[in-house]
Amino acid sequence: MNPYLIIAPSAYLLGSIPSGYVLVKAFRHQDIREYGSGNIGATNVARSGAKGLGILTLLLDTSKGVAAVMLARWLASYMHLTSRDASRLLALSAVLAMIGHIFPVWLGFRGGKGVATGLGVSFALAPLAALASLGIFALIFALSRYVSLSSIIAASSLPVLAYVIYRGLDVIVLAAAATASLLIVIKHHENIHRLLTGTESRFGVKNA
Repeated sequence: MNPYLIIAPSAYLLGSIPSGYVLVKAFRHQDIREYGSGNIGATNVARSGAKGLGILTLLLDTSKGVAAVMLARWLASYMHLTSRDASRLLALSAVLAMIGHIFPVWLGFRGGKGVATGLGVSFALAPLAALASLGIFALIFALSRYVSLSSIIAASSLPVLAYVIYRGLDVIVLAAAATASLLIVIKHHENIHRLLTGTESRFGVKNA
């Protein structure tokens, strides 16, 4: 039994669960993709006027990232994998959970930007680094009210924080953290353009 063949589809399918889409469809009978930015993530759900559903989306999207890595950790233990092989399995689960969220098969491969799911896999892989990154997000958001800017900076800081805090962290896990961060930044390319042109929306601030 090949653990990689088990965890690859499992992590992807866990990550691909479109929490925001399902919640808004179930409770408001609306398609969140037709509102605001068209994104299925927590920020757009909250901006649609459903702040409670936005919080629940955030929690569920984070949880599926944690679940994917924890499943890989359990499988590695169950199959008595070496430390090196276990690290590879965890890294694979983290990246594929992210890919599942960003490119969900259920929605034509058009999903979210990976921030909450990235936070989840980060908490499962390197909790102290994830907490520090979350603190950076909170600080930037408090100063700017830009969710996108806060997400980009926090995501970019994660691999560095993981390296500094966990000196013995396997390079494969660090590579997974860097890949997850890169995916988040790439998915924010439109936001980056709007930030540079001064047209990005601030959370909780209505445009004139």
